[in-house]
Amino acid sequence: MRYSRDNMAGLLRSHDINPTHQRIEIAYALFSRMEHLSADQVMTQVNVHHSETSKATVYNTLNLFLQKGLIREVIVDPNKVFYDPNTRPHHHLYDVESGRLTDIDAEEIHINGLPPLPEGMTMEGIDLIVRIRKAA
Repeated sequence: MRYSRDNMAGLLRSHDINPTHQRIEIAYALFSRMEHLSADQVMTQVNVHHSETSKATVYNTLNLFLQKGLIREVIVDPNKVFYDPNTRPHHHLYDVESGRLTDIDAEEIHINGLPPLPEGMTMEGIDLIVRIRKAA
């Protein structure tokens, strides 16, 4: 699907999110280019057109989007969090030098040898981040 500001309200409603002006702009920042963005990058993109959006609004909206399953959070290290509009099963390559995060199709990775799960537990998913850098 090609995302535009015009169809953001429908996307938000489909996830039980009230489509306010600022929520539409934040969703558009994430979905228009389907990139992994930090909260600061989302705020920068939103404030190019609408400088009234605060950092608190961006963080609160991203948390709402997470709770509603619209996006997922990718934590590449304790100080670096990206928000991913791709919620289908997939993994990531993280370039530690450039900070760029790219998708790896889940079907390209096969994980074997997982330990038995504790009794009464079921697996929700596996998040794999492959950290890369230029060879010396």
